[in-house]
Formats: sequence, structure tokens, C-alpha cells
Amino acid sequence: MTPLVRIQREDFDIGAEMAALTSDNTNIGAVVSFAGLCRDESGRLAALELEHYPGMAEAEIARVAAEAAERWPLSGLVAIHRYGLIRPGEQIVLVIAASSHRREAFEAADFLMDYLKTRAPFWKREHLADGTLGGWVEAKADDDDAAQRWEQVS
Repeated sequence: MTPLVRIQREDFDIGAEMAALTSDNTNIGAVVSFAGLCRDESGRLAALELEHYPGMAEAEIARVAAEAAERWPLSGLVAIHRYGLIRPGEQIVLVIAASSHRREAFEAADFLMDYLKTRAPFWKREHLADGTLGGWVEAKADDDDAAQRWEQVS
């Protein structure tokens, strides 16, 4: 099983991605999906601008997705991350993990999402509702703490 990794400017269709992952595979007993959306930070944010280093970002996410596929018995794994200007309410990221059993699918999706949130090579800059350009978004300590738990799990 080779994970599907895409980085794209355009939006994605969760239903279509899930259907493509599960079609013709009757051994799948569980599918876990996570879709991350841009929030408006209580009306403060007009958009997030996401940048990445083409080629490097795909390779690094593919490496971590392959690690998830080695750690858990998966039937399929999808990671899609958008870049460009993303407005509140729009989708940013999608992770779908499929397995024979729910626990493996949940853990693999959680593992990959923790990586994408903390270590994926993306840079996020805020565009504020008042028309000014905000700062670059820093990683949060609680996201780093959540990702560290995977270093202890084998």
C-alpha cells in the first residue's frame, strides 16, 4: 500500500477522496477522516496564506505517511494539504486512513495529522480582517506535546 500525498492550491472533495480510497477493497472495515478548516479567530482573520517548498514538502509528507503505513496495518492512506490564500471556512488539510479495524485507522490518522500540524514544511501567514498583513504563525506547545507521544510508541 502506497500512501497518496498531494499538495494543491484547489479545494478537495472529501466524499470523492474517500470513495476513491475504498472502491474495490472489501477488506476495509474502518475509515477515519480528518478535515482541517481555516477559522476566523473570532473575526480577526480574513485569510491564511500557506506557502511550501515544492518537491520537498511532498517528499517529506510522503516519508511520514510511509512511516504510518509501516506502523499500522493500513489498507489505504491519503494526505492532501492545500497552499495559497485560504479563507475562513475553507478546507486546508485532509487525512484519510483505512484499515481492517478502527483502532489502527484512528491511530494512523492521528499520527499523520500530528506530524502535519507540527513538522510539515509549510509556512502560514495571517491576513487580518482589518486589511493588514499579520505575522507568521508559530507552532503551539500543545501541538508539539501531542506529537511527542508518537516518539514513545513503537
